[in-house]
This record gives sequence, C-alpha cells and structure tokens, in this order.
Amino acid sequence: MAHPKRRTSKARRNKRRAHHAISDVTLAKCSNCGALHRYHHACAECGYYRGRQVMKAAN
Repeated sequence: MAHPKRRTSKARRNKRRAHHAISDVTLAKCSNCGALHRYHHACAECGYYRGRQVMKAAN
C-alpha cells in the first residue's frame, strides 16, 4: 500500500476544496399564484405543482 511521504498542509487541502461551497437555491415563479418556490417542488403558498393541486394550501 502506498503511504504519503509528507502530511498534506491545510493550505493545500483547502485549495483542493475551493469548489465545494454550497450554491444558492434556484427559485421559480409559480404559474398559479406568482409566489416563488424551489424548482421541482410544489408551491408552499397554493399547493400547486405543474398546473395541478398536489397538496392543501399552507394558509
């Protein structure tokens, strides 16, 4: 088995992880009520998803 000759420094390790940041959530506009909701999720305001009511409204 191969063993590392030197310990990886914190700077080198963190440079490798520079692209691991969490990105912002993409929002879509509800076609029924106009509220913003997450992509591929039902609208929390009216309960519609892709033109159909799939759950009861939150109000």
